[in-house]
Amino acid sequence: MRYIEKKHVIHTFSPEHPPVSRARSGETVTFETYDCYKGQLLPGDTTFADLDRSLENPATGPLFVEEAAPGDVLRVDILDISLDPVGILDMGPASGALKGKVSATVIRRVPVQDNRIHYRNLEIPARPMVGVIGVAPESGAVSTMTPMNHGGNMDCTRIEAGCSLYLPVKSPGALLAMGDLHAIMGDGEVGNCGVEIGGRVTVRVHVLKGLALEYPMIRNSQKWITVAYGETLDEAGDKAVLQMFSFLTEHAGADPVDAGMYLDMLGDLAVCQIVNPMKTMRLELPRLVTEAEGFTGFAQEDGL
Repeated sequence: MRYIEKKHVIHTFSPEHPPVSRARSGETVTFETYDCYKGQLLPGDTTFADLDRSLENPATGPLFVEEAAPGDVLRVDILDISLDPVGILDMGPASGALKGKVSATVIRRVPVQDNRIHYRNLEIPARPMVGVIGVAPESGAVSTMTPMNHGGNMDCTRIEAGCSLYLPVKSPGALLAMGDLHAIMGDGEVGNCGVEIGGRVTVRVHVLKGLALEYPMIRNSQKWITVAYGETLDEAGDKAVLQMFSFLTEHAGADPVDAGMYLDMLGDLAVCQIVNPMKTMRLELPRLVTEAEGFTGFAQEDGL
C-alpha cells in the first residue's frame, strides 16, 4: 500500500503540480494530513497573531492515477480515517453566524482518544470526515480554500469512511489531494470550524471511463448525494438540486417528471458550510429511488 507523507502539500489544485506519488486504478493509498492550520496552533502558547495564513488548508498530494484521463470519473472509496491525538477548536469576534458574540479569539486544544473527543466534561463520539478533497481543474489554479466542480473545500460531513466520492477528471492523472480533516463538525460549520485535526486517510482509487459527470457526487450505503457551491446558499442549493435532477435523468434513466417528484418526496437539501466565502450545500436522495429505476451504480463498478 502506498503512503504519502504530509510533507508533500499543495495550497492550490492545479494541473501544474508535479505528482508526489503514482497509483493504478484499484490501488489503495494512505494520505497523511495536517490540520487546516498546518499544525501551527497546536503549541499551547500559540495565538492567531503567530499564524501564517498562507499555510492554511494544506492538502497532501497530489497523487497521479495512471489510467485517469480528461472525461473520466475518479471514484475515491474512503476506507478509513484515523485521527491525531489533539484537535483545535477556535472562535472569534468575526466567526461565522456568531459575529460579535465573543470579544476576543479563543483557541482550545481538544484531546481525541479512542475515537472520542474530550471537551470540558463531555465525551463526544468522533465523526471523522474529510473537509478538502479534489482533483486538478482543466487549467489554472484553484485555492484549497475554495469548492468547485473539481471538489476542493466542500466541508461535507458525508465524506467519511464507508462512502465513495466521484470526481470528474479534467487533467491527466486526475492529481488527487486531500486534507482539512475534522474529528467532528456540525452541518453548516456555523460558528467557525469543526474540531480541526491531522490524521491519515486510506482510500482506494478507481478510474471510471466515459461517464461525463461534471460535478462531485457521493454514494454511501443508503444515499446518493450531490455537493454544490455558490456565493450564496440559494445559489449552492439550486445547483445541488439541479445536479441531482441531471444525475437522475442522464445517468439513472428517470423521466424528468418522475425525477422532479422523487426530489419533492425524498430529496433532503442540507447546508455543508456557511463560513467560507464560497458556500456549499448538498442534496441527498435515497438509493432506493435509483434502484427502483433499475440503476444500481455507474458502469464498471464493483459495488459498495
